[in-house]
Amino acid sequence: MERTIYLEQIKQHLRIQPICAILGARQVGKTTLARQFAAHHHQKIEFFDLENPTHLASLDTPMLTLSAYSDCLVIIDEIQRRPDLFPILRVLVDDQEKKYTFLILGSASRDLIRQSSETLAGRIGYIELPPFTLLDVNDSERLLIRGGFPRSYLAQSEEDSFLWREGYINTFLEKDLPSFGFNAPPRLMHKFWMMLCFYHGQIFNAHEIARSLMISDKTVTKYLDILAGTFMIRILQPWFENIKKRQIKTPKVYFRDSGIFNTLSSIRSIAQLAKTPKIGPLWEGFALDEAINCLQIRQNDCYFWSTHSQAELDLLVFKNGKRLGFEFKYSDSPSVTKSMNIALDDLKLDHLYVIFPGKLTFPMSDTITACGLDQLTTISTVDFFQ
Repeated sequence: MERTIYLEQIKQHLRIQPICAILGARQVGKTTLARQFAAHHHQKIEFFDLENPTHLASLDTPMLTLSAYSDCLVIIDEIQRRPDLFPILRVLVDDQEKKYTFLILGSASRDLIRQSSETLAGRIGYIELPPFTLLDVNDSERLLIRGGFPRSYLAQSEEDSFLWREGYINTFLEKDLPSFGFNAPPRLMHKFWMMLCFYHGQIFNAHEIARSLMISDKTVTKYLDILAGTFMIRILQPWFENIKKRQIKTPKVYFRDSGIFNTLSSIRSIAQLAKTPKIGPLWEGFALDEAINCLQIRQNDCYFWSTHSQAELDLLVFKNGKRLGFEFKYSDSPSVTKSMNIALDDLKLDHLYVIFPGKLTFPMSDTITACGLDQLTTISTVDFFQ
């Protein structure tokens, strides 16, 4: 399955910069994407997998090894294992006599970006690769229950998918986090992750969780940052408008993959999910993440807005000079609410979209459009996204 939009992004970044970084969770398909790009690339390809002991050993003398690959596309996988390579890459791409091109892949976002930006500023472009989205597949129900990790989504049965996700969670906690340099007890982190299921789409309350787990607020915040930094959790920041209303200033948290949420909640099938009270919040969080990914909205351009008088907006995005609002409603027949009109007025929105389950798109007013989740990608073709 070729993820065309991301292949084009790699091509674009490497036209502008000598280094392109693909960031994303473990097992999300970064290596597959890099190999697909390499298959269409005209240069010679050299691949280093830093989880392969032989490849890792070959980089014990990184300057000697990598300097031999001018006029090649050099792919380095799991680069967060060797942050000391960043200064070497800078020296090589600054060579005026030779041309070096690097495609680097990493599974830890914040540390990787900080380390690379300090030494590679002006030389590197970033792509964040999510799990499968509605841009890649056309079965929203399957995507909702299994999530978008390729091996989970493509598994032969629901049971196989669930078992894969159970193994993924255990490996992530017991092996991946320590390998990234994070010091978090696996059992405690597992409990914390399970507790976040009850805060999915809600205001994050560090003190409440800390009291339940008998740990400090600071530790809770640290664990949340770890899960956000490894692409498991999305922290959605509040937006503050210059209005005479008390506004919420605490972030919301969302699972970035519905399949992981279902596994931690012991939900194995769509039939079982439909019977739980979690279906509404899960679907709305799932739709929010799909909107951000399908419409290619940068994390720094995504917010929610809420006031103490109950006016709120699930998602506020800034795109091409426009202010766009999104509401996510698990409903067969969404309707215009007072809160939507307040958001339109107070936030001076150019347009507001109400995303709901289904395939229809229809106007609810001059400035509000109802859009079925399966039609989400059509929004990007309207004037607001040009």
